[in-house]
Amino acid sequence: MNHFPFAAVLHAGNSEGDALIRQFCAQLQASGWKIRGLLPLRGKDPQGHLPMLISDIRDGRSFAISQALGPGSHACSLDPGALAQASGMLREALHERPDLVIVNRFGAVEAAGRGFASEMLALMSEGIPLLTLVSPQYQADWQRFVGTDDCLLPLSEEALLSWADALPRGMEQNA
Repeated sequence: MNHFPFAAVLHAGNSEGDALIRQFCAQLQASGWKIRGLLPLRGKDPQGHLPMLISDIRDGRSFAISQALGPGSHACSLDPGALAQASGMLREALHERPDLVIVNRFGAVEAAGRGFASEMLALMSEGIPLLTLVSPQYQADWQRFVGTDDCLLPLSEEALLSWADALPRGMEQNA
């Protein structure tokens, strides 16, 4: 069991974990948790017609984080400008010191030290609990990123709630 204030939910590499993370966030908020960060709204469109979307937990504002590259392109469609804009929500969370920060994914760009990697490291270094999703493809990168193998949760509500129950909240994390 993960006893760290950071974790990644291991999912199959598609959007199967998105609804669970959104539900988990809503459930904790209903219990009085102060949660910030970015929730996944729509994953990768196999046809490349619809942008990937994430939303700011605080105000619901959505960000299209991918760009249309054309029908023959096999390049990464993530939009660096949109990621930079969305990363501002994570930097704000660092100053607010919420009970939990959710980051929509740890993927290829974070594994390469870009995307939301700097913000995630800053949050973790301040002891602010962090949760994200990771696919098996980037599992080893995530484990290297956080420096431990014991940082994964199964894709289940029970596992998420058990992990959250062990987290420090509010003033406890600042002591």
